[in-house]
Amino acid sequence: MLIDTHSHIDMDNYKDRFDEVIAEAKDFGVEKIVIPGVAPSGFKRIVELCEKYENIYGAVGVHPEDLAAFDADAESLIREYLKHPKIVAVGEIGLDYYWDKSQIERQKEIFEKQILIAKEIGKPVLVHDREAHFDTFEILKKTKASDVGVVMHCFSGSPEFAMECVREGFYIALGGVVTFKNAKKVKEVAKIVPLERLLLETDAPYMTPVPYRGKENQPAYVKFVAEEIANLRGVSFDEVANATCENAKKLLAL
Repeated sequence: MLIDTHSHIDMDNYKDRFDEVIAEAKDFGVEKIVIPGVAPSGFKRIVELCEKYENIYGAVGVHPEDLAAFDADAESLIREYLKHPKIVAVGEIGLDYYWDKSQIERQKEIFEKQILIAKEIGKPVLVHDREAHFDTFEILKKTKASDVGVVMHCFSGSPEFAMECVREGFYIALGGVVTFKNAKKVKEVAKIVPLERLLLETDAPYMTPVPYRGKENQPAYVKFVAEEIANLRGVSFDEVANATCENAKKLLAL
């Protein structure tokens, strides 16, 4: 069985065929799916899906590209939704210096605030880190986020950085990029990170793996991520699937 630990299937493009997407995921062996939040406007939808489908779980948080959405009301909403038994993490939170470097200090402030909420409630964090490795790592260390658990979502750093994260007790989540021919760094990461620190994800509808690259992603395709990691490591598919499932269940209390 497989677990997709990060899938944005609450988006409108899945709205009229959600049952179909869930059914196909099950056909591909995907046991559970976690939907991360990006802004308060979407939290209610995530909870509705969690309550409707047994195998769906969620997270709530404000993404670094949605800074304007974080205020006292958003903070209250995050705290409130974290009481729900199927909201298993704070996320997707973090730093993104790719799109906008004009509000770096504000990004850091909001990231840190949300980590502290996670620590207060006792739930792990799903971390977005795009071209901000040093600052992301420093804030995670400073706040001792590993006390509640850290997932480095869609990991894009070097193998050396991956092992620094592992030494801090973080989990490394890999998605469709690991199947791309030119993704040399990510393939190396997939080879060296201990299996007990690896998680699988799709980041659907983005980052679609080979053989469906260029098309809309969906949770079912996490199977191809697991297959590629198994090939790179020279181990069986079942070994990767079982280890990553156990990691997700343990960390996210699924």
